[in-house]
Amino acid sequence: MKSVSINELRPTQLTHGLREIRQKTQFYQSLSRHDLEMAIAEKPVPLVLGLDGSPFAIDHHHVATALWRAGIKTMPAVLVADFSSLSYQEFWLSMEGRRWAYPYDAGGQRKSFSEMPDHIWELADDEYRSLAASVRDAGGYEKTTVPLEEFRWADLFRSYLPYPGTDDEFASVQRQALKLAKSKAAAGLPGHVGKAMP
Repeated sequence: MKSVSINELRPTQLTHGLREIRQKTQFYQSLSRHDLEMAIAEKPVPLVLGLDGSPFAIDHHHVATALWRAGIKTMPAVLVADFSSLSYQEFWLSMEGRRWAYPYDAGGQRKSFSEMPDHIWELADDEYRSLAASVRDAGGYEKTTVPLEEFRWADLFRSYLPYPGTDDEFASVQRQALKLAKSKAAAGLPGHVGKAMP
């Protein structure tokens, strides 16, 4: 599979970070045609074929949503697995078993797989998910190949820090999150770079 229609792309998570998506959308909109094509080519979406042969994204939900918001109709894709012959239950159990699905809402509560939205841009906003991305970009932790790492960081911040509802609150909480990311509390998380304090 060389490319996929973003309209047909099915999500495998319930939430995303709108702040991160807005930044990515502005970035894509600022590029010339050639630079935009190059940027899109750098981020193929990894897919699993599922129920009725539908393409399910197992990463790059934010990239796909930002491209859709920027008016891009298709994006490059890489087929990782074909589970289209599995039943509904077998499909989702196989996906979660490989850590390719994350059925938790913005409050960190587990939900039914039937509550997954139909489209990749319909996910609920989770400010802690945006916080996890901004802390990583600021050097709070390193990007790894561990599936769903950002959600584990988001859950850490959700446990310790107040909800950042405004831009000012987000900036304040981000400073606290950077310290938390390098503390002992975060020592077991993927990409942790802090020296645990005694």
